[in-house]
Amino acid sequence: MLAETTLGIHDDSDVMADEPWWRPFARWETALVIVLFAALLFGNATRNFMSSTTIFYVSLNMGEIAIMALPVTLIVITGEIDLSVASMLGLSSTLLGYLYLHGVPIWLAVMIVMLVGITGGALNGLLVTRFGLPSIAVTIGTLTLFRGIAQIILGAQSVTKFPASLTKIGVQPIPHTQLAYSVGFVVVLAIAFGVVLHFTTIGRSIYTIGMQKETAHFSGIRVNRIKFRLYVLSGLICSFAGVLWTFKLASARYDAGLGLELNVVAIVLFGGVSIFGGRGSIFGVVIAATVLGVIQQALTLRNVDAQVRNIVTGVLLLVSVVLPNIVATFRRIRVQSRNRRRPPPADLPTATDPSTNKG
Repeated sequence: MLAETTLGIHDDSDVMADEPWWRPFARWETALVIVLFAALLFGNATRNFMSSTTIFYVSLNMGEIAIMALPVTLIVITGEIDLSVASMLGLSSTLLGYLYLHGVPIWLAVMIVMLVGITGGALNGLLVTRFGLPSIAVTIGTLTLFRGIAQIILGAQSVTKFPASLTKIGVQPIPHTQLAYSVGFVVVLAIAFGVVLHFTTIGRSIYTIGMQKETAHFSGIRVNRIKFRLYVLSGLICSFAGVLWTFKLASARYDAGLGLELNVVAIVLFGGVSIFGGRGSIFGVVIAATVLGVIQQALTLRNVDAQVRNIVTGVLLLVSVVLPNIVATFRRIRVQSRNRRRPPPADLPTATDPSTNKG
C-alpha cells in the first residue's frame, strides 16, 4: 500500500471518512512547501540572495547530499538506516584519485570505484540481513572502516589535475540553466526512485516491510533480499556521489564529505520519512533538501559561523523526529475521545430489549 504522510501519520479508514475538508492541506509535504517559501523569504532579506549565483551555489552544495539521501530514504522506510553513506563517498573519492594518479584511465577508474561501492553496500546488507545485526551499529562500524581505508590509501595526500572536461561541473552550470550538474542527476534519480517507490510492487513491499515486518514475511515478501539490495543500491549511489564530489572540487582527499551523514539523515527525516519505518515520500525528501540548501546558503551569505549552521541542521533533525510523534499522540487521544462519545448502533439488542427475553 502507498503510505500517506499527513504530518507523518497514517489514518485508519474509519477516521478518514470523518476527515475535515482541510486535512489534505495538513500533509507533511504541504508543510514543507510552506517552510520552503518561508526560507526563501528569510533568504530574500539577505542582500543579493535572489540571484542566479545563489541558485547555482544552492544546487552545487546540496547535489551530492540529495543524491545520497534517495537510497537512504528507501532504507529508512524499511525500518533500517545507513550511516556509512558519507564515508563511502570519501572512500570513492580517495580511490578514484589514487587510481588516476597511478595511470588508470579515468573511466575505468570510475567503474572500479562503482564496484567498490557495490561491495561496501553488500557488506552492510550482509551483516544486517544474514547475521541479523542492528543496522545502526553495522553502519557506524562501516562508517569508520570506509574512512579508515580511505586514509590508508592517500593519507594526507591530495590528488588534483583531473580532466578539465569533467571538473567543469564544479564551476559551470548545466547549459541554459543556473543549476549545477549534480542537480540534473538528482532530478533523474528522484523520478526513478519515486516511480519505483510509489507505483510498483517493490515500493509497496518496502512500505509493508517498514510497517509490519512479520506480516511482510507471511505475505511472501522476501524481506531480507529487498533490504540487502537496498544496501547494495546505497553503496552504488554513494560511490557515484563520490565521483561527482571529486570532479566538482577537482580534488580527491580521504576526508571528502566528512560529516555529511548528518545532513543526509536530517534531509530524509525532515522530508517526512518516519524513523520507525513505513512512511515517507521521495517528493518530501527532495523538498527537504531544497529547504536545507536555501537556509544554509542564506546563513552563509550572512557570514554565520559554520557551527551555527550545524546547529540549524540539528534542530531540523530533532523537529522532524519529535513533531510527528507529538501529532500522533494528540491524534490518538482525539480519536479515542471521539469513540467514547460515539453512541452504540441503534440496531444492536440491549439487555432490556424484550426480544432478548423470549422464551
